[in-house]
Amino acid sequence: MSGGKRIARLNEQLKREISELIQKQVRDPRVGLVTITGVDVARDLGSAKVYVRALGTPDQVTSTLEGLGAAAPFLRTALGQVMRVRRVPELRFRTDRSYEHAQRIERVLSEILPAEEPPPPDDDAE
Repeated sequence: MSGGKRIARLNEQLKREISELIQKQVRDPRVGLVTITGVDVARDLGSAKVYVRALGTPDQVTSTLEGLGAAAPFLRTALGQVMRVRRVPELRFRTDRSYEHAQRIERVLSEILPAEEPPPPDDDAE
């Protein structure tokens, strides 16, 4: 099996397991409502970037990331107990900004492109 497929599977499994652990076992009051949007494990399997979307003000999001960072060793230990991997990667939590980027692109495109007009009626239709 290729390494790419293995890492992709590991990314998905980590995403599921971390989401469940945060929801059920992380008790840090700084960790509010978060969604794990993706995991990107390094090729050497030594570290993983965990992308999250958190609700709240920028200060609350920062606090949530700090809480997740503090919970990372606990999460790593818990992952080691539920997953069958030789070594659980070090977890590094990052804010997922893809939604913000998509909104910005959408806004720029709407300013550049004229509003779409509905297509003319098809006279050949029966």
